[in-house]
Amino acid sequence: MQHFSYHTKLIMFGCLLCTLPAICFGVFSYIQSSNEIQKQVNSKQIQVLTLMNSNVEQVLRTVNHAFDQLVNSTVVAKTLNESFSPDDFLLYKNLRREISNTQSFFTKVEDIVIVNIEQNWMIKNSGYYKFNTYLHHTQIANQMLLPNTISWSLNPSIWFYSEEKANAYECPYVISLVKKLPDQKLDKFGLAFANLPTCSIGSILNYTPVESETVIIMDDQERILFHTDPSMIGKYAINTGFIKDAYTFSQPVGQFETEKDGQKYTATYLRSSLNNWIYFSIISIDSLTQESKRNGRYLILFCLIVIAVFLVIAWLGSRQMYNPIQSLMKQIGGRPPSSVKPGSNEFEIISSQVQNLFQSKSQLEQEASRHLQQSSTFFLMNMFQKDIRRNELTEKMELYGFSEKLVQWQVMSVIVLQIDTLEGTRYAKDDLELLLFAINNIVEEIIPVEVSLPPVSIEQTQITLIGGKLDAQPDFNNYIYSTTESIQSTVKRVLDLQVSIGISLPFHDIKKASAAYHEGLEALKHRIYLGKHVIIPYANINAGKQKLLAEYPSLAESELFDAILIADEEKSRELLKTFMQLIFKQEMNPQEYQVSIFRFLNSLIVSMQQSGISLNQLHSGGGSLYEELNALQITHEIEEWFWSRVISPLIRIFQDRQNSQYHNISEKIIDMIHNYYDTELTIEKCATEMHYNANYLSGVFRKETSVTFSEYLASYRLNMAKKWLMETDITIKEISEKLQYLNSQNFIRSFRKQEGITPGQYRESHRK
Repeated sequence: MQHFSYHTKLIMFGCLLCTLPAICFGVFSYIQSSNEIQKQVNSKQIQVLTLMNSNVEQVLRTVNHAFDQLVNSTVVAKTLNESFSPDDFLLYKNLRREISNTQSFFTKVEDIVIVNIEQNWMIKNSGYYKFNTYLHHTQIANQMLLPNTISWSLNPSIWFYSEEKANAYECPYVISLVKKLPDQKLDKFGLAFANLPTCSIGSILNYTPVESETVIIMDDQERILFHTDPSMIGKYAINTGFIKDAYTFSQPVGQFETEKDGQKYTATYLRSSLNNWIYFSIISIDSLTQESKRNGRYLILFCLIVIAVFLVIAWLGSRQMYNPIQSLMKQIGGRPPSSVKPGSNEFEIISSQVQNLFQSKSQLEQEASRHLQQSSTFFLMNMFQKDIRRNELTEKMELYGFSEKLVQWQVMSVIVLQIDTLEGTRYAKDDLELLLFAINNIVEEIIPVEVSLPPVSIEQTQITLIGGKLDAQPDFNNYIYSTTESIQSTVKRVLDLQVSIGISLPFHDIKKASAAYHEGLEALKHRIYLGKHVIIPYANINAGKQKLLAEYPSLAESELFDAILIADEEKSRELLKTFMQLIFKQEMNPQEYQVSIFRFLNSLIVSMQQSGISLNQLHSGGGSLYEELNALQITHEIEEWFWSRVISPLIRIFQDRQNSQYHNISEKIIDMIHNYYDTELTIEKCATEMHYNANYLSGVFRKETSVTFSEYLASYRLNMAKKWLMETDITIKEISEKLQYLNSQNFIRSFRKQEGITPGQYRESHRK
């Protein structure tokens, strides 16, 4: 995470304090102005649609009123009720005058059509027509199917101008006010049409759409009567692309947002209460926000000016506020101490420097104490390992505060502790250093500080020097022994470890501490016959007597080597245990035991080399077998080491050799059976041929193939008999003679016993 100085933070805070309100104000103002503009536009569009509806409805009502007067006039009634033909010139003239009076510039009615389906005539501006000869008489007659007596309908202009030229009409559609005639009778047989061209709707609306605005008028079937794009007239609302839902116009008036070609629009609609026509206005939202964007640019410019002014004020003010801190930083050096994280601000640096001033003394004292303790431990390790000059010894004892204890002590002794083994425990070799540290803590808790020097560890060995004021030698020895017992039991209880302790001879001169340490190590070597978890005083080992080297158990060694050569694992394990018991049955010093153990290892290596086994096959590690053996001090560990590291690998090598040899012998016997099965072949003949004992060959063959020699020979002969029976015409007698049966009956009985049928039946069944 990036850190900033206090000066930087001060400037940043001032800038934030200046810019945040200006930005919030600008964003809020922009959003509010945008929303307000859109609300105003939406409200205005409703007013516009209301005005358009009013204009159109006024014209429609006028047309409807004039049309009612026309269809209810006496002239129209006379033409409908009496026979009418082109020869009735006076009646036709009166009817044409009534029609002309109905048409006016204000109503935009372009044509009035009267049809009498019963009398088969039609009159419109262009004249009189026989109705059934008119091109679109069927479509016009279908208007009788309209549900209401009077209704508004969008019809193609060509229906009413079919006899004129194609360019006689400008608009492709007309809006027809359709009335069924006679108006006052239930039986209708005529139609009257007042046609308003769709092109004239624009002038009736008296409204010019704004930029990006689309105005649409739809009938009650949502069919377009008027559109800003004239090509859309006659299509349905769904074709505009703005209408996504059939229930969009469910309310009398409403507004919604829609989308077309990835551009958003706001839509306003109004449904007419007169004829259910829908007045629909769509405006692009982008065009609505043009004004708000312009206002936004002014707001941005204003905010930038305000921010710039306040940034200058913040920068100047922060410099004035930072001057005292800068002066204090110069006084303390201006650089952060190593304990302060990089990038820390000035207050953290000043605080750290002040804390350092208060803590420097205690830190120096702690550092000196730590170095003194390390130096003290190093001195004690040197004192135990080598002989130090008395002057240096006295000086160091004085330096480390041990001289007062030495003056009070009248007798001293060194106890040396080692962990017996980690095998079978929950610890690994990597835990050894940590375990010795824990044992050090246990020793310090058990032995009072006033009667001991601090315990130290040397090469996986824990050493403690104990002193006392006791004048009586036996009492001091008892105290040492009881203390070591307590240490041993506590380590077992707390760490679940078995440890052995060697106790040196008592001494009175501290200069003899090195000799006492080696006495303790020498005492621990006697674990080789005493075992694990022992306390060994150096004064008791050998009791001052010298033991002669016992006779080496050569016979037991020879029997063990024989068992190894024949790869008898169980017998080899038993003989190894017997051999080790013979070596350790008499009490000797550790050096004498080592002579016998190393002699045994030498004999094993010589026997291995005589058998053609290299040392690399047995020992692939980088260390030495002699070094590994020399590091062991427990009888059980030595025996286990010989078995796992030397004898067991040798047995596996000899087993592999035997298995390979047995496999070769079995293959040779099988090859002889396959070649000489038709002779009087026996295991004895094979043994003579291969120069082996017959019983040995029989055992090897059975071990490798899991069947006896006789069983394998009989099975192979039976397979050959079945092959001859299927593939040749050799007689059964000849087959029995070839396979060395005494007679054919013996062969037949043997074959039936194995296959369940006679040889003849076998041959016949397979040939079929």
